[in-house]
Amino acid sequence: MSFSGNILESIGNTPLVQLRKVVPPNCARIVAKIEWANPTGSMKDRMAKSVIEHAEADGRIRPGDTVVEYTSGTTGISLALVCAARGYRFHAVFSDAFSEEKRFTMQAFGAQITDVPSDNEKITEKLIKEMIETSRHISEKPGHWWSDQLNNRDAILGYYPLGEEIWNQLGGRVDAFVQVVGTAHSIHGAARALRKQRPAIHVAAVEPAESAVLSGKPTGSHKIEGIGIGFIPPLWEPKEVNEILTVTTEEAKAMARRLAREEGIFAGTSSGANIVAAIRVAERLGPKATVATIMVDSGLRYLSTDLYRNI
Repeated sequence: MSFSGNILESIGNTPLVQLRKVVPPNCARIVAKIEWANPTGSMKDRMAKSVIEHAEADGRIRPGDTVVEYTSGTTGISLALVCAARGYRFHAVFSDAFSEEKRFTMQAFGAQITDVPSDNEKITEKLIKEMIETSRHISEKPGHWWSDQLNNRDAILGYYPLGEEIWNQLGGRVDAFVQVVGTAHSIHGAARALRKQRPAIHVAAVEPAESAVLSGKPTGSHKIEGIGIGFIPPLWEPKEVNEILTVTTEEAKAMARRLAREEGIFAGTSSGANIVAAIRVAERLGPKATVATIMVDSGLRYLSTDLYRNI
């Protein structure tokens, strides 16, 4: 095993696993990048490291500053880790719409948290926009810097290695890439790296059926944490994807439970959505193709929710 000089050097180079039991017969091979092998247990460690390093390089943040971000928790945890490792304070704008595990983990890394109440724990456009405005207001204090994930292009750069790793691990044998959309940074960063190697690769975006705004449908509420912000992400590039697939909250939860019981893969709801969509693509492509997707984070973050309780 390799030796890392600090925790941030251990981000990336995560395993790639082929799914065996949830995949129907006669469809493409489906492989999943196990992103909970990153230090905080999610892919967001990649973007957090990129965002902070680029802000350091051009002087947007200085020693002793406080980084501010609105978050459903996963990005917040990753930023809290990087800030702790690099010597910054971190202030998260959070909500009761997201799991308590995420709150406790951010606090463990030293984060200060400001809450924006939700409507009965629903993820809606109104909630996300209130969180954004709250973080903008907090960031106006002296010594505070707003990382503003939705508008931060440095986050996209953090996901280029994700695509490069998939390509190298598969020896170039990848025909499609499927990924859920929150900020849209991970799908764009990874897909751009893959397209550099294979321009014809099929890229499928995934969003909640209950709030399918990328598909041109009305905004709504759902319970797939980390995706489906209820409006078009500012850096969304529709021309960079070949199709948009919708998955319901219940479909995503059911698949996450199947992954744990049948594959031994313990993941969150957005990962379940990725597999539901990947199977649809794999059924169309047939057994000679390979579809790659992402296990975004660990199921350990959702033990207090109905995803894994009382089932």
